[in-house]
Amino acid sequence: MAISDYLQHKRDCQRKQSERASKIATLPKAYLYPLAPEERTILGKSIQELVQDVHKQITSPVDILRAYGKVAIEAQHKTNCVTEILFPEAEEWSKNEINLKGPLAGIPVSLKDSIQVKGFDISVGYSCNTGKPYAEDGAMVKILKDAGAVPFVKTNLPTTLLSFESTNDVWGRCKNPHNDKYSPGGSTGGEAALLAFGGSRIGIGSDVAGSVRAPAHFSGCYSLRCSTGRWPKMGMNTSMPGQEAIPSVFSPMARTLNDLTYFTRSFIGMKPWKYDYTVHPLEWRDDVETEYKEKKKLRVGVMRTDRVVDPSPACARALDQVATALTAEGHEVFDVEPPSPYEALVIASQLLNSDGCNTFMSFFRTGEWNDPGAAQLVFYMRLPRPIKYLYYLWVNYVKGDSIWAGLLRYWHPKSAHEYWQLVGRREAYKANFFKWWSEEAKMDFMITPPNATPAVPHDGMHDAVSSCGYTFLFNLLDYSAGIIPVTHVDPNLDQLPPSFDFKNLNGVAKGAYKLYDATQMAGLPVAVQVVGRRLEEEKVLACMERVEDALDKNGGRYQLMEVE
Repeated sequence: MAISDYLQHKRDCQRKQSERASKIATLPKAYLYPLAPEERTILGKSIQELVQDVHKQITSPVDILRAYGKVAIEAQHKTNCVTEILFPEAEEWSKNEINLKGPLAGIPVSLKDSIQVKGFDISVGYSCNTGKPYAEDGAMVKILKDAGAVPFVKTNLPTTLLSFESTNDVWGRCKNPHNDKYSPGGSTGGEAALLAFGGSRIGIGSDVAGSVRAPAHFSGCYSLRCSTGRWPKMGMNTSMPGQEAIPSVFSPMARTLNDLTYFTRSFIGMKPWKYDYTVHPLEWRDDVETEYKEKKKLRVGVMRTDRVVDPSPACARALDQVATALTAEGHEVFDVEPPSPYEALVIASQLLNSDGCNTFMSFFRTGEWNDPGAAQLVFYMRLPRPIKYLYYLWVNYVKGDSIWAGLLRYWHPKSAHEYWQLVGRREAYKANFFKWWSEEAKMDFMITPPNATPAVPHDGMHDAVSSCGYTFLFNLLDYSAGIIPVTHVDPNLDQLPPSFDFKNLNGVAKGAYKLYDATQMAGLPVAVQVVGRRLEEEKVLACMERVEDALDKNGGRYQLMEVE
């Protein structure tokens, strides 16, 4: 049985990769020619400009699709970011199904592999999910088509969706477009690689612990983690169906901030609650967006550390660069220390894996590769409790590492009673954080590092799996949070100081800093996270624009990768 299961796994992986290669090889010749000057003009326009051109019949959706299709194929060759190729189908949709009068008319949109498109699998990187194409579009794709957008590729991800890497047996390893020895992020890593490379302007991913934010930080693009209820969730597949304690949220990613804002505003303008019962009937609030675009003096809190893993020199420098630019523009910028982010990490990690990791492991076939970070979670989860308790005692009292010990102490499957207690702790933490923000910090928005380090090297999540607190915190809180790329790792400016003592780090920080090397990481993107509160997408996007404007006037904004 195990042998036949393994052989079927290998056959399914080979079949999907062969299908992808064959589809690329047999694309219409228009996708295989070098970029023409008029196509480069298309690639240089914002989606708002392209929509206007389609409305005026200056540019056809097929011309836009072919321009981005060419770059997407090149991105695939360089980074292995694409799973399913939809170009021929997309050309048919653009002629027969999409609304050419919609707010996204003719815009190609890339989709994380977990999103339902008629005629295609949702593998989520598991071979058991292949060969099962869906009969109809999910809610997300129906909205996109009604808005005029054209889904044209699906993108790579990790099997478990619980990693800042994007590798699986079905599709292979996705690479960072800046440095192929590093991850583009995860779990929406294929999207980030494609967007950063220039093979798409708009993508949609999902985020349960940082999965649209870490990839934007690692690869150098923009993203917005929406609050639950603002974005559709039906018509998707996942590695953890039924997990609602820390809900996964589908959210947009983009190559530029202008595109991210225009797309988000247009998408919510389509009234997604009419397509998906989980979406709140909450219109786009232009007045909120305008208020924070025009407010003369903003109060900006700076969370410089989560007290679990201090940010590396590169990430600290990017945060300081933004704080300095905002101060120079006359805003009130001050350091803050919110209620224990470590407590949030403990609560959130136990809730997310309260089933003992059994659900995401149930989809694996014999011999199927698992992400090293997820494998670590499973290893500690399945360690016999007496042994785990002895290990906890040794880490806590002999090594003096209460941080790592505290994460391990109750790392086991939860009973319903234990689960409800954790939910109670979650709600108490959220209430405490809300009160702190309202009564003590009294800030318009907060800026933080998106991660302690820039991109991790391949298989690095084996060591860094627990160092996700800078993003995971806001999943537990369900706050709106965006990513702005700021700079690149500089081997001269971002070295660890001579006084840096690796031995004194806690176990989580050791896992992160084991991977930090400013010389090897030279040129990798570094971003900053802009945080609002629940359902404050309009405010967060407006404040992201204020941040980018401040950077423009004080040292310059991030330089995107040029389309080759």
